[in-house]
Amino acid sequence: MLTLNAPAKINLTLEVLGKRPDGYHDIKSVVQTIALFDTLSIEEAERVTFECDLPGWSAEKSVLSKVIDSLGVKKGAKISLQKRIPMMAGLGGDSSCAAALLKGLNVLWKLKLSTKKLREITREIGSDIPFFLNGPTALMEGRGEKLTSLPSLPKVWVVLIMPDVPNASGKTARLYAALKTEHFTDGKITDKLVSALHKNSFDESMLFNTFENVAYDEFPGLKKYREDLLKLGAKRVHLAGSGPALYGLFKEKIAAVDFYQKCIDEDLNSCLAVTL
Repeated sequence: MLTLNAPAKINLTLEVLGKRPDGYHDIKSVVQTIALFDTLSIEEAERVTFECDLPGWSAEKSVLSKVIDSLGVKKGAKISLQKRIPMMAGLGGDSSCAAALLKGLNVLWKLKLSTKKLREITREIGSDIPFFLNGPTALMEGRGEKLTSLPSLPKVWVVLIMPDVPNASGKTARLYAALKTEHFTDGKITDKLVSALHKNSFDESMLFNTFENVAYDEFPGLKKYREDLLKLGAKRVHLAGSGPALYGLFKEKIAAVDFYQKCIDEDLNSCLAVTL
């Protein structure tokens, strides 16, 4: 049996440069993995089966089924998934699991696919997946398929909040559609952060996510969550990817634990993690 951990991610910057002729958008984003994991167990079997400890999870609705199809191999595997990363939260859980599954099946089925070939396969499945083949910190460009490894973020603690807001289905497409021309940027915000990471001079004020221009209108109640987190003592509150998960960063573990406990005391669905 193979056991693989699939980490969540947060976007430290997320700039949308404009809309492409093919209908997609060009982005520029610095992405960072964090120590919040889904776990996949993969073992030999006569046919491919999935099981998950999260009620309501469906392989057919997950990108994991596309991984099987993309390999075009008529072999079996029993795939068991322990979900810890909230679904549809902007944390990349499904994409991360897809990358882990692809790597695991490459070993289990003795396919001997090169890293280059694995990247080619993931690009056809989803734009976020190639990042999770590498990690932990990278610059994403194009649709997200163009990756450049970066120096890791200096170790910081992350408190995640998973707001209970409606209408998460199709959220990313809705956020892109809601963006206006004035929300497009030229990539210089991300360039500044990239330069800082190379100099080991990261500062939280450099973080940016253009979806914050529209997410608080698209997700009813999300703005109230942000306001409540600021009242609890968060210096800054950031949207994780396309949300609706929110996060705050803390340089000291004691401050992160204190804030996390405040969130728990307020019955907020929270998680404490650290950057990888």
